[in-house]
Amino acid sequence: MASNSAPPALSEALPPENLAPGPLTSNPHIDNIPAAALEAGDNTETDDGYSSSGDAVSSTTSLSSSIKAHVWENGRRYNKFREGQYALPNDEGEQNREDMKHEMTLMLCNGALHFAPIGENPQHIVDLGTGTGIWALDMADKYPSALVEGIDLSPIQPVWVAPNAKFIIDDVEDPWTHPPDHFDLVHFRVLVAHMKNIPTLFEQSFRHIKSGGWIEIQDHENIPYCDDGSMPSNYAPKQMFLMASEALAAIGKDATAILTADEKLLAAGFTNITHRVFKLPVGPWAKDKQQKLLGLFWRTAILDGLQGIAMGTFGRMKKWSPEEIEVYLVDVRKALLDPSIHTYWPYHIITAQKPSN
Repeated sequence: MASNSAPPALSEALPPENLAPGPLTSNPHIDNIPAAALEAGDNTETDDGYSSSGDAVSSTTSLSSSIKAHVWENGRRYNKFREGQYALPNDEGEQNREDMKHEMTLMLCNGALHFAPIGENPQHIVDLGTGTGIWALDMADKYPSALVEGIDLSPIQPVWVAPNAKFIIDDVEDPWTHPPDHFDLVHFRVLVAHMKNIPTLFEQSFRHIKSGGWIEIQDHENIPYCDDGSMPSNYAPKQMFLMASEALAAIGKDATAILTADEKLLAAGFTNITHRVFKLPVGPWAKDKQQKLLGLFWRTAILDGLQGIAMGTFGRMKKWSPEEIEVYLVDVRKALLDPSIHTYWPYHIITAQKPSN
């Protein structure tokens, strides 16, 4: 039975300040793989740059969608379908940010699109909250045997897609129209904090996954951590994201949902749960070259997303004006660019299997 209880208070759900994330549960049914330590380099920033390797898919067919409307607020564009359910914009700037985050995630995972062992010839894959559809299109390329479907509230996916890719505009929290025991893999990335009823979503996923099939959740926490004491207690980005989390909690969303996702998967019936944790540095402070580049990716993603996040939470829910938001963000941006502060965000990847038979 799904629980409709309110999200936990932030003081209960968030870790003590500066404490590195450890195993999230001692449950013997969950295999925890902790994040590797980050070593700081000097404070000299060297931006080697980065490039996107996501090219258009060669084989194409038409994308059919009847839901095209958008709504504009304070100069940013949002989804009209189920308006207000998703806090972030869907305009070109946000789409570019999401595609950059996809490339960053591939780098974080050493090129892996997924960790669930779905074999070489899966038949049906679905990406919940697909956004621009970039992950779904990469999966359609990787697995020509599979029909890869992407579902989202916003009609922002490419008009021409691979013949084994399909995009649907729908709400993933509505009852699914797919048959039971259908999917080899249900995937969602950076989605659980935007859901109102996660236990029901997991139960619905379980129902529609094949016997022996998999679910995979990829999501970052929504607060910075620090292992070396360099983050001050009044760190402006941390205060901002705490406020944003409180604004989301007021409409039934839990910004800390990834921390309890594995236990909810167990309750839904999944087994063989593995919980991997990675560290995403903010800025190029890490000594390792790949971690330095990841830090540039992630800091850029945060900086580019600040206005959209603030407009969607403080603007919509706290009724701040665009001018008030811009004034508030000055100190947040300044702190993010301070090379002496060594913060990171934990990135979680959870895989779980529906038992055979």
